[in-house]
Amino acid sequence: MTLPAGWTTRRPTLDDVPVILAVVHAADTFAIGYPDFSAEDVAECLTAPNFDPAVDSWLGLDPDGAVVAWATVDNRTGKGREFVEVYVDPDRGSALRAPLLDRQLARVGERAAERGLPSLTVRCAAYEPEEQWRKILLDAGFGLVKRYVRMSRPLAGLPAAPPAPPTGVTVRPVRAGDEADLRTFHRVYDIAFRDTLDYEPQDYAAWRARFGADTAWDEWWVAEVDGEPAGVLQSSGQGLDQNEGWVKNLAVLPEWRRRGVGAALLAYAFAGYAAKGRASAGLGVDLTNPTAPLSLYRSVGLREVRAVDMYELVIKAAG
Repeated sequence: MTLPAGWTTRRPTLDDVPVILAVVHAADTFAIGYPDFSAEDVAECLTAPNFDPAVDSWLGLDPDGAVVAWATVDNRTGKGREFVEVYVDPDRGSALRAPLLDRQLARVGERAAERGLPSLTVRCAAYEPEEQWRKILLDAGFGLVKRYVRMSRPLAGLPAAPPAPPTGVTVRPVRAGDEADLRTFHRVYDIAFRDTLDYEPQDYAAWRARFGADTAWDEWWVAEVDGEPAGVLQSSGQGLDQNEGWVKNLAVLPEWRRRGVGAALLAYAFAGYAAKGRASAGLGVDLTNPTAPLSLYRSVGLREVRAVDMYELVIKAAG
């Protein structure tokens, strides 16, 4: 697909972080109502594993030479699906979204060939206001595969101490300096997510390498039943720009589900966020995940605030 007359593209470098960030902020504000990316996030994307900006990414420029679009592909583990994003400034860059998607899909075909695979599955997300993007995806052959819901609750007025957990259940922070405890956390996380549709297993070493000295380990929690690990909760900093504590993953072993373990972990996380002055707590829910019923999250005060649809397409290897 050709570019509109007068529009151009080039590859990004780390020097482009400020202009890329401006594009992403404009795109996020249109899609979700506020900027949801930082300069550090952009730099991390440009230096991510299994990503080379010289071949995996494009900048789109309008006829005046201003950067108004950024296309990228993400697959940090080098396994499973590819995730493609095409950010555009909605006021200036919409004409580039379809051509840049076309280029990224061609690149996914090349990445499949480089990995010696017959094909790769690519996914793209679309928020509710992004009707034009949704049409572009459907026209390209994508199909809707699932919907995620973002949930949130205010923390004002939350008691300083969480309610007592069910009898026999105790909740504590993970022991970040204890390798055995981190391995236990990973084991519970791995077992609990094995029965979800899209889970891609990762061994302990690869999982542990994702978390460095800046990880807020005091926001990671372990639930035990009669002294045995039953569930874990991992927080992340992705909601900090909105002063929101964010539950990245909640995992409960199958034999302990629907017995109050998940609710207890959430209660401790919320109390921890509130103690740090966070205004709200949030998480995302995959509506196809049978282990994450909305009833649990609603029972602890979370409510749906936004939905995002995930679209999918299989791309054959190039050549």
